[in-house]
Amino acid sequence: MRVPLDDLVRRQKDGEPRGITSVCSAHPLVIEAAALQALASGGQLLVEATSNQVDQYGGYTGMRPDGFRVLVHDTAARHGLPLDRVILGGDHLGPNRWRERPPHEAMAEAEDLVAAYVRAGFTKIHLDCSFSCAGDPETLDDDVVAERAARLVRAAETAAGEGAHRIRYVIGTEVPVPGGAHETLDGVRPTTASAARLTLKRHHEAFAAHGLSAVWPRVMALVVQPGVEFDHAQVVGYRHNRTEELRAVLDTEPGMVFEAHSTDYQTPGALAALVEDHWAVLKVGPGLTFALREALYALAAVEDELVPAARRSRLPEVVDRRMRAQPSWWQGYYEGGEEQERLARTYSYSDRVRYYWPDAEIDAAVTRLFENLSASGVPLPLLSAHLPDQYRRVRDGRLAADPQALTTDRIRDVLRAYDSACRTSDKEYV
Repeated sequence: MRVPLDDLVRRQKDGEPRGITSVCSAHPLVIEAAALQALASGGQLLVEATSNQVDQYGGYTGMRPDGFRVLVHDTAARHGLPLDRVILGGDHLGPNRWRERPPHEAMAEAEDLVAAYVRAGFTKIHLDCSFSCAGDPETLDDDVVAERAARLVRAAETAAGEGAHRIRYVIGTEVPVPGGAHETLDGVRPTTASAARLTLKRHHEAFAAHGLSAVWPRVMALVVQPGVEFDHAQVVGYRHNRTEELRAVLDTEPGMVFEAHSTDYQTPGALAALVEDHWAVLKVGPGLTFALREALYALAAVEDELVPAARRSRLPEVVDRRMRAQPSWWQGYYEGGEEQERLARTYSYSDRVRYYWPDAEIDAAVTRLFENLSASGVPLPLLSAHLPDQYRRVRDGRLAADPQALTTDRIRDVLRAYDSACRTSDKEYV
């Protein structure tokens, strides 16, 4: 039985540079923007939850996999996007959340995690067993990673039962750290062709050892490092001439393409080059919440001009206060003194702010911001000063000057670049 992602792989294998954007975010406004963009482009909506955002206990968002499915499906339905154009994926599923525990305990939790995602209807499963657990060597070899990945496949297949034919797997040991590099980058080397071939070989052997050879044709993608990454203040861009040997690795795998992680902040030209070079799945997460924060803070600046001080949301102040009160999501990630930390908390490409949007005080401040600007209206001259691209669309009659619509449209600016690179539709869209 063919599923929507099979068509993507087939077209890539036929020499057609097609791709799909993988939206890795649990923020409702990001998911709304992605649904609106899929509706406008005529393409599919692929949304992936990461193992730290959403797990069997709730993750940092408080959502389990079935709750995340409801959020995405309800958002799509509210905007008229058919659910047969919606794909749910699980990102970095493995022992990452429990790596301070011994391997047998961490892997038992990871098996439960994968099973929970599959039972909730997720059909794209990225297996990430590259993280060392307590007592493991600092760097795991391909044999260990492949063996653990095969265990997770067995857990997924068992949980799926008769619906297992719908699941597509993603493997790979050279997996960028979720959410971008923690330290300042000093160059990023693409995966070598020999390392990628070894990864394929070891996973193929592990699948066979676990009696899972029949599942191998449903492994749709291999994660390798194409030489792209970002840290707090810089972006390493894709360079086509560094991946020539690597690009040929999947020539003997008729059902597989490459998946690229950490593509956030790449230029439109670099994104298009990645797709042309067989990275058919482009994952983006912090780049979307970075745009969300830009839009909300721009609107807060508009609010400061219009609303008396006592009634303002003071959103940037609230966010920074809550980040300083609960520093675990950013402390230790930023280098430098107090002033450097202050700037990084807000403006870093790694966007540690994204972990704080579920905070009750911050959520209340966003609600107040939207209510205040809905009541006052957003004057066009102020909109032009703070969100000029959205101003032009409002003037053209393509966008409402509503604070939530302005916010989701700013996020869509990022998604428009991905859609163009992935060529999700042959028609013009906005």
